[in-house]
Amino acid sequence: MENPTETLLAELAQEQRELRLRSILTGLAGVGLLAGVMFQYMGMSLALCLVTFGVVYIAGGMRAAFEATRNLLRGQLDIDLLMVLAAVAAALVGEVRDGAILLFLFSLASTLEGYAMGNTKRAVAALMLLRPDEATLELENGELSRVKVEQLTVGQTVVVKAGERFPIDGSVVRGSSAVDQSPVTGESIPVDKNTGDHVYAGSVNGYGVLTVVVEKLAQQSTLARMIDMVASAQAKRSPSERFSEWFGSRYTFFVLAGSLGALGIFIAMGEPLAVAFYKTATLLVVASPCAIVISVPAAVLSALAAAAKRGVLFKGGAALEEFGMIDTVAFDKTGTLTTGQMQVVTVVPIGILEAKLLQIAASLEALSEHPLALSIVQYAKKQGVTPKVVTAVTTVPGKGVRARIGTKVFWAGNRRMLTAMGVKLSREACTALTQLESTGKTAVMVGTMDSVIGVVGIADTVRSSAAEALAILRSAGIKRIVMLTGDHPSVAAAVGAELGILPADIYADLLPEDKVAIIGTLCSNGRVAFIGDGVNDAAALATAQVGIAMGAAGTDVALEAADVVLLSDDLRVLLAAFRLSKQTNRIIKQNLFFAIGILLLMVLMTLFWYLPLPLGVIGHEGGTLLVVANGLRLLFWQR
Repeated sequence: MENPTETLLAELAQEQRELRLRSILTGLAGVGLLAGVMFQYMGMSLALCLVTFGVVYIAGGMRAAFEATRNLLRGQLDIDLLMVLAAVAAALVGEVRDGAILLFLFSLASTLEGYAMGNTKRAVAALMLLRPDEATLELENGELSRVKVEQLTVGQTVVVKAGERFPIDGSVVRGSSAVDQSPVTGESIPVDKNTGDHVYAGSVNGYGVLTVVVEKLAQQSTLARMIDMVASAQAKRSPSERFSEWFGSRYTFFVLAGSLGALGIFIAMGEPLAVAFYKTATLLVVASPCAIVISVPAAVLSALAAAAKRGVLFKGGAALEEFGMIDTVAFDKTGTLTTGQMQVVTVVPIGILEAKLLQIAASLEALSEHPLALSIVQYAKKQGVTPKVVTAVTTVPGKGVRARIGTKVFWAGNRRMLTAMGVKLSREACTALTQLESTGKTAVMVGTMDSVIGVVGIADTVRSSAAEALAILRSAGIKRIVMLTGDHPSVAAAVGAELGILPADIYADLLPEDKVAIIGTLCSNGRVAFIGDGVNDAAALATAQVGIAMGAAGTDVALEAADVVLLSDDLRVLLAAFRLSKQTNRIIKQNLFFAIGILLLMVLMTLFWYLPLPLGVIGHEGGTLLVVANGLRLLFWQR
């Protein structure tokens, strides 16, 4: 199977060569046209004028004639054929200069169009330059060696100095620094990196020296996958692109047939033969659908490139257009609306100092890898509390842990652990426990053999930007926001209340298949986007009209399952992607409205009045360049 990245680079190199040749020919045609017009006004011989205009016909029409002939041999009619026929018709009725103007402007428009559309591929190719070609490999004896990135294998360690780009995806094993991840995730603020933190190829190291263990081969890195995805996306046609392509190929035949019919009508109406041919040549030009055909790709490809540079990957124009038309957004809760990391939010000591309670809890949980235990240990560390040494540790699966601290036995766990220890709740402990659970927090009780001495409330905290993001989504036209989660209903209700999600739009205690069923029901009533983490939500992502994996940098499953991938876990990126999609749809409509409008206007003027061929050429080519320029505005889109 062909590598999309290599294909894109090969196409870009070929296009550069073709553009250079096309530029030379266009320049030659321009010089010939200028000379021919000057010779005419200076009263030079007809032969000299014809020679200079002949240069324009050859230089300006060579590419169009070649493309038209090649497509004719394939049984296809194209716009190049219309331009060549119009120029030949102008020459046959003695208007060689007008035909030369047509071919020069058509050649100039095609050249500028090539440069403009090439910007989208060049923007994607710029992603490829983010990854350095070489890395500093740390050998087993401690020496450093410069090697090609492709030679690195999983498990090796590389050293990344301050200011250097990371050559691979990996984890920090030594050092600390701030890393600029904006080329990959779109995050504008550098992220602090310490031992154990992940880094991505293409990111820029800040002030410190980091030693990183290689976790993915060069061709498997997040950056490499990004490039391949964007390269592949450019080959996937959106519905609007497919329509414009279909329209252009069939409309060309209609223009040819219509022009022949118009020629017959002009002659039948008594028009002089030269005038009839001239008006037919003008009709061939102004009825050509160049602007219509190019209006959609100009916008879509520009948007794809702009989004990719900012950490938003659309898998083709279809996802881009569809996302801008959604009216319902369904969120997975954990890791999307919330941080996905359990944190201590409440500490309720009962008959004991808070610091002492934290020390006992951290001492009991220090040996556990359970997320709840880790959150307690980390919180105690932030509070400056040092755990004590414990002995006679007994872990009770699904309930909690018991151990001896000094001469006394303590325990920490849930209600089932409370029952197992045979301890009764005091009124104060019961109140604290009920209050925490009713607000969606997970309660960890800490106690002795005869009483509960405190309760620690732990929760997956809501993202700081979530409430604002949801409010802006509603103001942007989203009619319904739904939350899906496998959590307990009380936890879901607490998060939903904090985010302003209606109780009727909160679905809790769900299995993966339940999410799929709910998304299917929502899709039957509107256009739905589902935002999840891309790992355990793959089926739901595939079911929605637009599946969006959020915070998916480095996650292979997310890159495969979703239609849109947001490499950052910042909800503002989701808003930006939605706004970009809506803006793209607006520009597509603007382009099509203008392109069809100017075409109809010039066709009517040609048929019922008189439109000079040079003016028709300027209107046609000017309209084409205008819709391209309007589409290219998306290259400079800002979040």
